[in-house]
Amino acid sequence: NGKKETVKGFNVKLQDTILFPEGGGQPDDHGLIGDIPVLRVTRLGPEAVHFVCSSLQEGQQVHVKVDWERRFDHMQQHSGQHLITALADTMFGYKTTSWELGRQRSTIELDTPCVKPNQLQALEEAVNEKIRSQTPVTVQLLSIDDPAVEKVRSRGLPEDHAGPIRIIDIEGVDANMCCGTHVSNLSHLQVIKLLGTEKGKKNKTNLLFLAGNRVLKYTEKSFNTERSLVSLLKTGPDDHVEAVDKLQKSVKLYHHRHLKIFLTKETISCIVFFLHRKEGDNEFMNIIANEINTEETLVFLTVGEEKGPGLFLLAGPSGPVAELGPRVLEMLQGKGAGKNGRFQGKANSLSRREEVEAFLQQHCTHHTSEEE
Repeated sequence: NGKKETVKGFNVKLQDTILFPEGGGQPDDHGLIGDIPVLRVTRLGPEAVHFVCSSLQEGQQVHVKVDWERRFDHMQQHSGQHLITALADTMFGYKTTSWELGRQRSTIELDTPCVKPNQLQALEEAVNEKIRSQTPVTVQLLSIDDPAVEKVRSRGLPEDHAGPIRIIDIEGVDANMCCGTHVSNLSHLQVIKLLGTEKGKKNKTNLLFLAGNRVLKYTEKSFNTERSLVSLLKTGPDDHVEAVDKLQKSVKLYHHRHLKIFLTKETISCIVFFLHRKEGDNEFMNIIANEINTEETLVFLTVGEEKGPGLFLLAGPSGPVAELGPRVLEMLQGKGAGKNGRFQGKANSLSRREEVEAFLQQHCTHHTSEEE
């Protein structure tokens, strides 16, 4: 689940294996050796090393089974990457400098500062046309000194490479050195969806995509979200953006008007202002703080569950805020920082919020008495 964990176990080498060791931008296969789960497969020179939690008897004959759902997903994403990479180069001259097969979506790093929207649309149409044409994908094994090796696309061989050169050939589209697993026909990709681009490093662009079953899962998730929004907003899908925009404006207007009433009642004779809301975020607290003259008023705002975790903001004159902020942070068992008259962060527990308010009120009273 994205968390690092130390696991004790055994590294197992087999005479042969059907499990792919991670490499070439593709994660490893999972599966079983007998009834023992294989948690990771890595490459050591020409051999695959299988990591398991239980020991196996050396020399015994075993049945190896691959987690096919994981394998086929990786096949679809990897062949999809080859296809997108080849057509991006052919159509626009954009070279691929790296790629990553992610858990939810995959990323291709293109050697260009930007990809225009019309280029993205044309690329998506082109890759899906190749899928519909049922183009074959074949594997060739060539010796390292074969002249044909010089004609294929490659980003170089690993230093510890051993054995023949493996070429993945998408008929009439691309021939590329690759150690990964692939479909045997582009039709097995089903469909490719280009999700858009993000700014990459050093004048490069990251192209995000989904292939095959991931597109179906993405569509199902989006449709379920759409149905929920129809129920909540009481409008059709085409009106969701407008409805949310109106809702946000109404909420901001409400808070603005409510704040003026609250200030009139509570802060005419006091230089401390408190406000807690169950719903809200940092933007909400900053909007409120911006409405108050924090050069004269000490403001303490919190959002979240009454006794649970949440967010806080202490704003006011820079001197008192710098002095009181760390104490407030300690009382809320939180993490945060401050500068320029604002101290904000996350609170592990808001259960001591009233104590904080009393502490700040006491400071206010003491400070006022000293001035008098």
